[in-house]
Amino acid sequence: MTAAAPPAPATPPPAAAAPRRGAGTRRRWAGWWFVGPFMAVFALVFLAPIAYSVWLSLFQDRLVGGTSFVGLDNYAAALGDQRLWSGLARVALFLVVQVPVMLGLALFAALAIDSGRLHGAAFFRISVFMPYAVPAVVATLMWGFMYGTRFGLVGNLQDALGVTLPAPLSPDYVLVAIGNIVTWSFVGYNMLIFYSALRTVPRSLYEAAEIDGAGQLRIITAIKLPAIRGALVVATIFSVIGSFQLFNEPSILQALAPNAITTDFTPNLYAYSLSFSGQQYNYAATVALIMGLVTMVVAYVVQLRGLRQEK
Repeated sequence: MTAAAPPAPATPPPAAAAPRRGAGTRRRWAGWWFVGPFMAVFALVFLAPIAYSVWLSLFQDRLVGGTSFVGLDNYAAALGDQRLWSGLARVALFLVVQVPVMLGLALFAALAIDSGRLHGAAFFRISVFMPYAVPAVVATLMWGFMYGTRFGLVGNLQDALGVTLPAPLSPDYVLVAIGNIVTWSFVGYNMLIFYSALRTVPRSLYEAAEIDGAGQLRIITAIKLPAIRGALVVATIFSVIGSFQLFNEPSILQALAPNAITTDFTPNLYAYSLSFSGQQYNYAATVALIMGLVTMVVAYVVQLRGLRQEK
């Protein structure tokens, strides 16, 4: 009987090729080649202006001694500046009243278009969105002309009806007039956000609800509104930020209503007046930074409450 031959020794696996020198470093920096251009632009147009504003806010330009370092004196002065706080209170009132009205109208329009029961939905959608395509300056000039009591729509109605209508650009109604312009301009923008969110809701949920006997109101409250809660939070945050940034409308209407819209009508208009009319660049930077901080805090609170409700 022939003995079996011993098994051949196993061939060792080939040694892995040693990584080339510098290959890991190139892989590590590869991502920065993609984000580098954005980071450069972000630092140039966002971080650098903020840093420069912070640096400006720490100095004062005095008649005697020139520009000198004052630390937080500008911030202490701003905290006691009644003109700043009156403008901030005016903007807060504008936010509390105008934002719910605007978002409510936008939500109603989005729900009406998404319902499938609106005839000419495509025409209605583009009609509601079209005012957003009008530049803010053009929209304000157009509405400012219509608000005129001597030459505009209000004046023509007074002459035709023989009555005296409230002047939209008077001190008592100018904030309402500005709110009307902003609402007219941005209802379509927010409507598009809500409508896009509604289109992502599966139609099977609506069919199941209808089979269970749910009406349209029940479908809206139980399915649609919870499904677009994230879009509601985003639109609210954008609207809050836009309200604190209120500048274009009062700045343009100021020439038509100088008695109603003063240089401190809004904090942004106040900072602009300080900088370009009063040559107080340091204090204007302080006001701008304070408004940025207030806006950030309020927007964060709105986002936090929205996330808690989502849970």
